[in-house]
Amino acid sequence: MTTVIKAPGESSAERSGGTGGGGRGREGRRSDGMVLNVFSHGFLAVWAVLIVLPLVWLALGSFKTDTQIGASALSWPSNWHFDAFARAWDKGIGGYFGHTLIVMAFSVPLTMLLGSMAAYVLARYPFRGNRIIYYFFVSGAMFPVFLALVPLFFMVRRLDMLNTYQGLILVYVAYSLPFTVFFMHSFFRTLPTAVHEAAVIDGASDTRIFFQVMLPMAKPGLISVGIFNVLGQWNQYILPSVLMQPQSGSDPERYMLTQGLIQLQYQMGYETDLPVLFAGVTIAMIPMLVVYLSFQRQIQAGLTSATLK
Repeated sequence: MTTVIKAPGESSAERSGGTGGGGRGREGRRSDGMVLNVFSHGFLAVWAVLIVLPLVWLALGSFKTDTQIGASALSWPSNWHFDAFARAWDKGIGGYFGHTLIVMAFSVPLTMLLGSMAAYVLARYPFRGNRIIYYFFVSGAMFPVFLALVPLFFMVRRLDMLNTYQGLILVYVAYSLPFTVFFMHSFFRTLPTAVHEAAVIDGASDTRIFFQVMLPMAKPGLISVGIFNVLGQWNQYILPSVLMQPQSGSDPERYMLTQGLIQLQYQMGYETDLPVLFAGVTIAMIPMLVVYLSFQRQIQAGLTSATLK
């Protein structure tokens, strides 16, 4: 005869079925995780189709004729030729592309330099009014640009910078600073303080600490916010439409790429040349796809490093 010794408060059901219940619990959690995994992957697959399908449709339309586009939007081109790209480039897309590159060659570096400097000071140096200045920058990101178009137009006109590269560069920098300061402020706060203190003990100046110590450590964040600024300024339409209009008959056209696509549509008039329009959109789209795909890992690292540190 075997005597079973029970622990205080332990029932026979718990003793005999404890392992089985735990196994069933683990199996239930595993099945719930599989259902959630299937649902999330299915949602991402549908989202990818919704994003990729219009891009493929645009790219394929660049190689078709008007008749083929009207007959079947998703059919493959019968003849693969690049005539539409050449016509779009000759009709002004090349010039608009160059104007956009000139502006962004100065606006993006200035935004990153000024934004990172302001964010570093606000994140690492406590002083009276620090939070007020920080919230002032953050409030700029919540302020719709549409509400500032009229005073912005008169301000730029008073500076005699309408339809000039420098005027649009300054506006782009001011427009992109709030998000840059907000993002980099959070990133600089996660950097180790010991490295900063060691540089101070070694006698490094504040400028040297920023450019040679802290800024290289913030490289993932700089790449991430830099890509967002490139995408935002490349696709900007409302600001160039207000500030980059010829002011006289002798004033040259300095349209940005987004404006150029609208002008390309206006130039067609009653003529239909959809392959040219599709080719222009494809030309405007390709650089941003290349930039994003090239720095995809750096963007993910910059977005997640601040939360993992």
